[in-house]
Amino acid sequence: MTTPLCPDSSLFLKLWIEEPDSGSVQHLIASWISEDRLLVAPSLFAYEVTSVLRSAAHRQRISAEDASRGLIEFRALDVQLLRPPGLHDRALALATEFRRPNAYDTHYMAIAEELDCEFWTADERLYNAVREGFPLIRLAANA
Repeated sequence: MTTPLCPDSSLFLKLWIEEPDSGSVQHLIASWISEDRLLVAPSLFAYEVTSVLRSAAHRQRISAEDASRGLIEFRALDVQLLRPPGLHDRALALATEFRRPNAYDTHYMAIAEELDCEFWTADERLYNAVREGFPLIRLAANA
């Protein structure tokens, strides 16, 4: 198995919610799977995916059936959900350091930092806000 990767939910949701860069993100994720990359994320990842799938169905961007199918496919991706000791403390410290309004994204950053692995996102605003001080971050659009 190769070095782990820490993708955030913004990336994976492009598998089920069509956006302009969905095709390239789908290709990126398919390459990780074919390379047998270990995918890791904080436990909140599953909650975020579930919530956004439901929200997309509520707003009629996808059907309720597609949301249910997306959740089944998400579980099949076998992302290892982690909660190492000190995760929340480090996420809060990173949120403070990078002046982030909340600590959701910084939980992913804390996992990447803990494992010394790349943190992948499709969130360009997050990427631009932290890239200079957090060299582990990668933007899917740049892949």
